[in-house]
Amino acid sequence: MFDFLQKYLMGPMGKIAQLKIVRAVMAAGMASIPFTIVGSMFLVLNILPLPFPFLEGFFNATFFKVSDLYMIVNTMTMGILSIYFAIVFAYELTSIERDEQKLNVNPLTGALLSVFAFFMCIPELIMTDGKISLIASINETETVVNGIRMGSFVERLGTSGIFTAIIMSIIAVELYCMCVKRNWVIKMPDVVPPGVSRSFTALIPTFVIAFVVMIINGLLVALGTDIFKMIAIPFGFVTQLTNTWLGVMVIYFLIHALWIVGIHGANIITSFLTPIVLANMAANAQGANYPLAGEFNNSYVTVGGSGATLGLIIFIAFLAKSDQLKVLGKASLVPGLFNINEPIIFGMPIVYNPYLAVPFFLAPMASATLAYFAIRLEIVKPMLAQMPWPSPVGIGAFVGSGGDWKAAVLAVFCAIIAFIIWFPFIKFYDSKLLNEEREKAAESASEKSAN
Repeated sequence: MFDFLQKYLMGPMGKIAQLKIVRAVMAAGMASIPFTIVGSMFLVLNILPLPFPFLEGFFNATFFKVSDLYMIVNTMTMGILSIYFAIVFAYELTSIERDEQKLNVNPLTGALLSVFAFFMCIPELIMTDGKISLIASINETETVVNGIRMGSFVERLGTSGIFTAIIMSIIAVELYCMCVKRNWVIKMPDVVPPGVSRSFTALIPTFVIAFVVMIINGLLVALGTDIFKMIAIPFGFVTQLTNTWLGVMVIYFLIHALWIVGIHGANIITSFLTPIVLANMAANAQGANYPLAGEFNNSYVTVGGSGATLGLIIFIAFLAKSDQLKVLGKASLVPGLFNINEPIIFGMPIVYNPYLAVPFFLAPMASATLAYFAIRLEIVKPMLAQMPWPSPVGIGAFVGSGGDWKAAVLAVFCAIIAFIIWFPFIKFYDSKLLNEEREKAAESASEKSAN
């Protein structure tokens, strides 16, 4: 099994993880975390009376009087998340191109050019009688002013624009690097200050990017569509796949298959999932019911860390018979409560361990199944807000679901189901280690007596 995973999974996924675009997406996802968490906290404050009706009178007299003020925080985080993605993704991608190709490009310039390219795609255009014009439509169902579609804010700047932001950033950064590589830049004398020199260096790339994006937009408008609608087709299909039970199972199988051969599967797979789960979370806040959203992973599936090891850690800390597992369990207990379990994965070890590979796969898949159907069947509310991933069991689910107490209960049940799967395997492994320790102790005692 390990040979198979190494050959057909570790190799290809290892190469994918080293792709420039994947590394840049990973950086953008990490950088977006503080914005999504802070914005979500104000959203939770605004919807807290829904699960707790007795708070409604108090909130009407206090918080709701200034809700338009504090909900600006949510709008300027979740509502413009695609801008943050565009900036960080382009900055990181430009840095990678600079370091690996030894190009004289500036990451900040790359980020600004990418935002410029992305913003060129936001206004909605239409062709009528051979003339391209900005859409204007104000009625009960939509508000589009000068091509800008409004929701709570500019609609295309939110999570729905993340994929477009990434695509336009790739185009902008690659065009910028191409211009610099081919020396299509205006060079200034050495005496000119660096800031002024950089601005002139970016002049021709800016024109090239403007021209290319303008051509792309014009062609798509002539065909009756635009870049947002085009990108929504393939990425919408991928999003729908991830919102099926089978899709969720494949995701967690891949994450743990990579872990079992020593690759941080969560980092690789979740870098692709971040735009999807954030978009799903924003949709849930508007009334949708997507299970795979926000911190679904750490709230329900990998409670205690990858492999859903919280119950395992508690068991070996207090009930293991082998000295090795006792010491490891006690050392891993506190980190495990906050979903950090690298000491277990590498210290037990779980990596390359045939005795523990099966529960490492099955436990998170079982907890994911339970959580998926609990949300899909509307027994538990979906994730509406982003919580820090190290949130202890139950807390992240409770707050992330907008205060649904059943979500906290579900999280505990997920941890219990995972431990039930772990139990026979860890019991066997504990006995095996105990026998080995006794054999070593007997050998050591016989050697001492012989001496």
